[in-house]
Amino acid sequence: MMMTLNRLLRDDRGAAIIELALAAPVFAVMIIGMSDMARAYSTKLQLEQASQRSIEKVMNGQATTTVAEALKTEAATTAGVPESQVTVDYWLECDGARAASYDSGCNPGQVQRRYMSVHISKIFTPMFKIKFGAAKANGNYTLYGKTSVRIQ
Repeated sequence: MMMTLNRLLRDDRGAAIIELALAAPVFAVMIIGMSDMARAYSTKLQLEQASQRSIEKVMNGQATTTVAEALKTEAATTAGVPESQVTVDYWLECDGARAASYDSGCNPGQVQRRYMSVHISKIFTPMFKIKFGAAKANGNYTLYGKTSVRIQ
C-alpha cells in the first residue's frame, strides 16, 4: 500500500490538464474583454467617420435643406442613430474669442474665423455588462464621435 501511494505522489501525468483548467478561465475573460474593447473602439470610429462624412457631404453642396438640418440628418443616417443624438454647433471667433452670434461680424481689424462641429452620441452595449469606469447602472456605455472644421 505504501509503495502504491509513493508511486502516485511521484506520477506527474495529468498535471498539464490541471494547469490548463486553472488558466483557461483567465484567458477566456481576457479574450472576451479584448473583443468587447475592439467592438467599442470600432463603434467610436464609425461615429467619428459618420460626423466627418456628413460635414464633407454638406460642404460639397449636396445639402437640400438648411445646412444645420442637413448636417444633423446626414450624421444621424450615417451613424444609425436618431437625430436627437446629433448636435450641430456653429460659432464665430474674433481674434480667438468666441463671439455671441454666428451671424454677427467682428470689429474692424480683428481676425474672423467661422467653425462648425458635429457631435454624435450612441449607446454601446457590451457582451457582458460589467460596471466599470463610465458604465451606466445597466452596464451600457455612451460613446461619442466629434468632428470640427473651419469653414472661413
